[in-house]
Amino acid sequence: MKFTELDTPALLIDKEILLDNLKNMQEYANEYGVNLRPHTKTHKMPAIAKLQEELGANGITVAKVGEAEVMAQHGITDIFIANQIVGKSKVERIRKLAESIDISFGIDDPYHVHEIENVFEGAEKKAQVVIEIEVGEERSGIIEVSAFRTLLELIKNSKNVEFKGIFSHDGHSYAAENLEECKEIYFESVDRTLLFAKIAEEMDLKAKVVSIGSTPSLMQGFEIPEGVTEIRPGTYVLMDASQANVIDTYARCAASVLTTVISKPTSERVITDVGAKGITAQTRSKGITRTKGLGYIKGFDDVYIYDVFDEHAIIYDEKFRNQVNIGDKVEIIPNHICPVCNLHEKAYLISNDEVVDELLIECKGKLQ
Repeated sequence: MKFTELDTPALLIDKEILLDNLKNMQEYANEYGVNLRPHTKTHKMPAIAKLQEELGANGITVAKVGEAEVMAQHGITDIFIANQIVGKSKVERIRKLAESIDISFGIDDPYHVHEIENVFEGAEKKAQVVIEIEVGEERSGIIEVSAFRTLLELIKNSKNVEFKGIFSHDGHSYAAENLEECKEIYFESVDRTLLFAKIAEEMDLKAKVVSIGSTPSLMQGFEIPEGVTEIRPGTYVLMDASQANVIDTYARCAASVLTTVISKPTSERVITDVGAKGITAQTRSKGITRTKGLGYIKGFDDVYIYDVFDEHAIIYDEKFRNQVNIGDKVEIIPNHICPVCNLHEKAYLISNDEVVDELLIECKGKLQ
């Protein structure tokens, strides 16, 4: 069927744009001789994760143990959880996964090592841990060199924990005021990550993995310095309005939300049938990813969602109001695609305006 025949709201993915995005990032990784380990929290779909691997990705990244379990059930055998995992039950689930796949996960504190050491007692394989380095995002990760050395010494003396490497995330690049600042953030982050890799090697714990990445910087094709072994972009696969602002085009936005005009109560107000429960109420307020409104109306010049209720999108634009009728369907490019995917049960793969497949979002709601 034509995608316009779908009931709404519906999450759409343009097949050709999706494939171009996947191939472009894989070619970038190949150019610099690093592994691509895409972050699948963006799409949460095993079908797309497997496609990423088929095109050359060296395993995947997830955010939660639940996501790792689902991806493993669908045949993904090399998974990194880019997050600190705390809680005996969660670490036990990782131990179980380690029996059948290669799985590693993040740490940044001695607490993590002690808990993992206890849970992995008697396991056939040691826990594979990757230490997070804080590079300016002001989130999680090691800050002080002394704390890093202490953590490495603890791992050295552990029986059940093995140091696999280090990772960082230059998420503050989203708020860079321009591409020059984005570039500075990127290289400062990489340099800091490589510094910690050098410290580890000096302590006879050479990092097998030195992992970096966020989509705004990696979309620019910046040089990847020697010593980095892998990149972990996520949003590049589908893109969204905020990422489109970084590259100054919506042409690489593969995902949109199809919605129906259900009311035109004033001379300039339009209501559609998707709200916060289908597109979120997220904005980005500063930097190169700064967005207007709560979503861009695809194909219409400078038309954005003004506000959302749970199940309603509110648009104020007299010209747009006169161009559409009740019952018409329009597409919204969301500000932030990652949480949007988590709101839908499935996505419709579109090629030449035809629905060619339905992709289940099987990691939806896997927050634990």
